[in-house]
Amino acid sequence: MMSNYILFYKPFGVLTQFTDAEGRPTLSDYIQLPGVYAAGRLDKDSEGLLLLTDDGDVLHRVTHPRWKLPKTYLVQIEGTPNEAALQQLREGIVIKGRKTAPAEVTLLAEPPTLPPRAVRNYHPTPWLQIVLREGRKRQVRRMTAAVGHPTLRLVRIAIGPLSLNNLQPGQWRHLTTRERNVLFHALGLTPDNRRSRRSAGQRPARRGKRKPRT
Repeated sequence: MMSNYILFYKPFGVLTQFTDAEGRPTLSDYIQLPGVYAAGRLDKDSEGLLLLTDDGDVLHRVTHPRWKLPKTYLVQIEGTPNEAALQQLREGIVIKGRKTAPAEVTLLAEPPTLPPRAVRNYHPTPWLQIVLREGRKRQVRRMTAAVGHPTLRLVRIAIGPLSLNNLQPGQWRHLTTRERNVLFHALGLTPDNRRSRRSAGQRPARRGKRKPRT
């Protein structure tokens, strides 16, 4: 049976899980396709791209640090960072006694084109593009706060070769054949070397509560 591979634009305020005892918005409010799980997390206050699938190989490799799949974020911050702050972010920040891996960090000359969402009225509020190859809990927010520029808005725009493109908050679509093949290549997978993927019943924890990553 063919696996499902879905790109979803997670809106602000939605949990990256399918159930919540407190009745907060979850993925099940938008996606009713059974058996898929999120490959990686975004915290409730973050937005942007999620990959969901029932393919255990892909779930594992997208989230495992061994594969170093880049994740790209647009980050609106409080105050304009100087070059020293940007260099700190690039070289790594010590969070809870452990230094983050080197990151690609660019101060954008113009605000990106994104669906509008109001944030706190600080001036200036420039945007960074940050590319990470690891996924620690609330990592981007903790990194920018550590250099004196708290995150006001965070949008993930790409997971490896996959990007939001024209998706709007709350929308999802299946990967094209080309996108799926490019993703497999990035993860060192082919249709012939795949392990037996795990079924939904073997991965129940991913639909429950789990600590967000970014």
